[in-house]
Amino acid sequence: MSADTRTRRFPERTIRQVRLDCTRGLIRARFCPDRSEVIQLRCIDDRLESDDAFGNQLWYFEGVGVDSRDHRHNVYGVVEYSLQFGLHELVEDGVFETEHQRERFRHLYEQEVDRPSWRHPAHRWLAAGLIAVTSVWLAFLLVRNFAA
Repeated sequence: MSADTRTRRFPERTIRQVRLDCTRGLIRARFCPDRSEVIQLRCIDDRLESDDAFGNQLWYFEGVGVDSRDHRHNVYGVVEYSLQFGLHELVEDGVFETEHQRERFRHLYEQEVDRPSWRHPAHRWLAAGLIAVTSVWLAFLLVRNFAA
């Protein structure tokens, strides 16, 4: 198996953990762990953690999965981690039949990783609704206290 990590070298311990999680993903996808294999492994996204946010890593793997009827399938997998205080916390993994399905997962991943912004209309509506409900509640409490 090759570990294509582009420009960054990852510790052997990290590569070992990613391999184990890839194998667990194959098992969850109902492939035999002894006869299936991960052929290629690479880190697609590596966002380091900062003082105000956790980091993220997204790993892709390709392999061959052997099912219970001894049929071989090309598989395209993904493993997502959250980096929290220097530790890799497994967030999600998946095994797909086509590269296109895996790319759809990546599209969802990129939407999740983007930071929320007040520019988003739903966030502004939420804030306005919260202010309106709080105002009504405070007005109710004031009227109730002065009426008593």
